[in-house]
Amino acid sequence: MKILIIEDETELAKSVAEYLSEENYLCEFAFTFYEAMYKIETFQYDCIILDIMLPDGNGLKILEELKKQNKQDGVIIVSAKNALDDKIKGLQLGADDYLTKPFHLSELMARIYSIIRRKQFNNSNIINQNELQIDLLAKTVSVNNEIIALTKKEFDLLIYFIGNKNKVISKSTLAEHLSGDFADMLDNHDFVYAHVKNLKKKLNDAGCEPYLKTVYGTGYKWESN
Repeated sequence: MKILIIEDETELAKSVAEYLSEENYLCEFAFTFYEAMYKIETFQYDCIILDIMLPDGNGLKILEELKKQNKQDGVIIVSAKNALDDKIKGLQLGADDYLTKPFHLSELMARIYSIIRRKQFNNSNIINQNELQIDLLAKTVSVNNEIIALTKKEFDLLIYFIGNKNKVISKSTLAEHLSGDFADMLDNHDFVYAHVKNLKKKLNDAGCEPYLKTVYGTGYKWESN
């Protein structure tokens, strides 16, 4: 899962990223208003942690831009200001939640998880598709009630595919999801092919139906009724 941290307090941003990274979230930073605007226009995120008070702009403008572009990224506002007006306006503009500084990192992570679960998986901790079952909290995958061992990247890919079921996802999109900003620096996306190939093999060897399809020349698609 990919998170954008829009926060001008560098140490706080790094502390949040370090904490979330331990739970297999891929974190990127935007320390200024203009850097944040560039990133939301260029990339997609599962959740955005947004500080309203930025040195070169108002974070609410970022929310307005997300709404204008009809983007579905989850947004949690964090701010030292506890002003009711800011909270109401942020929620009206499409923010999913609001936290006042200082906050506990464990609470932030719980709210991020809740937003992602609600947006992608209908508020459920368990994903079932016939013989396949995924426990989002335990981060386990089983086929016909037998747990299969996936790497962190493979698990993240599986969740991403299911969260975007029946959509064709390009290799470049997958590269961005797995590597964030670094995807643009890579000469090719062979690593995406390798991860997808390994995921397919593990699911197939466990007796899972071939839900993950290769769309030749385009990318991949997870098929679900």
